[in-house]
Amino acid sequence: MTARESRFTVALENEQATQRFAVEIANALEPGDLITLSGDLGAGKTAFARALIRHIAGDPELAVPSPTFTLMQVYELPRFTLAHADLYRLSSADELAELGLDEIAATGVVLMEWPDRAHGWLPADRIDIVLTLAPARGDQYRDAQVTGYGKLAQRVARIEALRTFLHRSGYALAERQRMQGDASTRLYERLISNATSTILMNAPRRPDGPPIREGKPYSAIAHLAEDVRPFVAMADGLRMLGFSAPEIHAADLDQGFLLLEDFGTDAFVTGSPPAPIAPRYGEAADLLAALHARQVPSMLPLPDGTTYALHAYDSEAFLIEAELLLDWYVPHRGVAPDAAGRDTFRRLWRDALEPALGGQQTWVLRDFHSPNLIWLPDRKGYRRVGLLDFQDAVIGPTGYDVASLLQDARVDVPDPLAQELFARYVARRSEVDASFDPAGFAAIYAVMAAQRATKVLGIFARLDRRDGKPQYLRHMPRVWRYLQRALRHPSLADLSAWYKDNVPAFDRL
Repeated sequence: MTARESRFTVALENEQATQRFAVEIANALEPGDLITLSGDLGAGKTAFARALIRHIAGDPELAVPSPTFTLMQVYELPRFTLAHADLYRLSSADELAELGLDEIAATGVVLMEWPDRAHGWLPADRIDIVLTLAPARGDQYRDAQVTGYGKLAQRVARIEALRTFLHRSGYALAERQRMQGDASTRLYERLISNATSTILMNAPRRPDGPPIREGKPYSAIAHLAEDVRPFVAMADGLRMLGFSAPEIHAADLDQGFLLLEDFGTDAFVTGSPPAPIAPRYGEAADLLAALHARQVPSMLPLPDGTTYALHAYDSEAFLIEAELLLDWYVPHRGVAPDAAGRDTFRRLWRDALEPALGGQQTWVLRDFHSPNLIWLPDRKGYRRVGLLDFQDAVIGPTGYDVASLLQDARVDVPDPLAQELFARYVARRSEVDASFDPAGFAAIYAVMAAQRATKVLGIFARLDRRDGKPQYLRHMPRVWRYLQRALRHPSLADLSAWYKDNVPAFDRL
C-alpha cells in the first residue's frame, strides 16, 4: 500500500458485530463520500447497508429495501442525502448517468453494491468494503476488509486507530451515537455502555495552513490548539481550581482521542428562537468573577509527564483575528480593502488593545458562550456551570470571556440582561478585590467585545464563502449590533470612526 491507500480487516462473528461495524463506518462519513460494497451473494452487503442507513436516519425500524430491481434508492437523512445503489442488474456503465449518481455524489453520500459494474466511473477517493463468508467459523461469520483510497485513505486509517483505542479503553461494544458537531474538524460521539454515558472526542491533529506572516500559518499566530494536549491540560487545571470541566477517563494524546465525562444536554438557553435562561447566565458570570480573582498558572502538567505552556493572547494574535473582517467580511459585502486602509486598521487596533494587554491577565477560555456551557443542577453555585471547548485557552485580558458571554454570537442577549450581568460580575470582583477598577474594566470589556465581534463577522463570512455553510449568516445582524454597541465606548472613538467610513453594515439578511 502507498500513502494514498490504507487498509484493515475486521472479524464480524455475528449479525450484531456487523451492525456495530456499520455504525462505525456511518459515524465517520461526510458529504461527498463514496463507499463501495463487494462480496458474494449472501455475504451481507444489503444487511450492512440497511444497518448503516438506519443508524444515520436514527430510525431502527426504517424500511430499507434492497435496490436490486430499482437500481437506486435515495434517502434524505439528517446529515446528508444518501443514495443506496445496487448495480447487479446494470447492463452498461452508461446507465449511471441516467441514475443521477453524479449529482448526489457531489454533495451527498453514495453507498454502492457491485461496484465492478461501474468500471471507469469510480472516483480515486473512496472507501471499498469487501465482505467475505467464512463458513468454517460459523454461518454468520464474515471478514470485512476496508480499504481507503486517495483522500479517504487517512479517514480509513483513523477508523482503525479509533477501533484500537476503544478496544483498549473497554468501549469496543458500546452503543455509539454521533453528536451534532461544531464548526471545527472535531467529531463527537456519545457512547453508552453498562447504562452509563461517556463522550468520545475525535480530534485529529490540526494541519498547518499556508504561511501568511513571517513564515507562520494563521493557527500559529492566533495560538489555536494543534492537538488535544491543551484541552487535557486545561480540563485538569480547571478542575484543580474547583471549576466543572469534564473528567478525562481515557486519552490517546498522539492520535487525538479522548473519553470524557458526559455533562448531558441541559442548556443555558430555551425556546425557539433560543433565549438565555437568566439565572444560569448569572452563575456563568459568577464563575468568571471567581476565575479572574484567582492566581492561575501558565504551565500545566499532562498525563504523559510533559507540561503544556499556555500562549499569551498577544497583540499579533488579536490583530490576525481582527483582520478576518478585512479578509472575509468586507469582501462579502462587496468592498475590497486597500493596503493603506489595512495599515490604518492595524494601527488603530494596536492603540486600542494597549490598555487591555497592560492590565490584568488570566486564563481566557475564548469560547465562553451558551453552546459550550452545560447546566449541572446537582452541583452547587458556579460549579453548576459545566465547561466545554476550552482547548484554545490563552493567557489574556479578563474582559474577553465576559464579552463572549454577554454578547453571545448565536443568541440574543437583551440589553437589560447584559447590563445586569455586567453589574453582577463587577460586584463580585469588587467584593474580593478592593483595587478592582470598574471604569477601567469597562474600557477593557469594550475593546474585547469589539475585537470579538470583528473576528466573528469575519469567521461567519468565511464559513459561508469558503466552507459552504450559509447558515451562519443569520447571526450576522446580531453580531453587527454587538459591534456597534461596543464601539460606542469613548476610548474607541477613533476606531469607531474608521469602521463607519470603511466597513459596510450588516443589519439585514
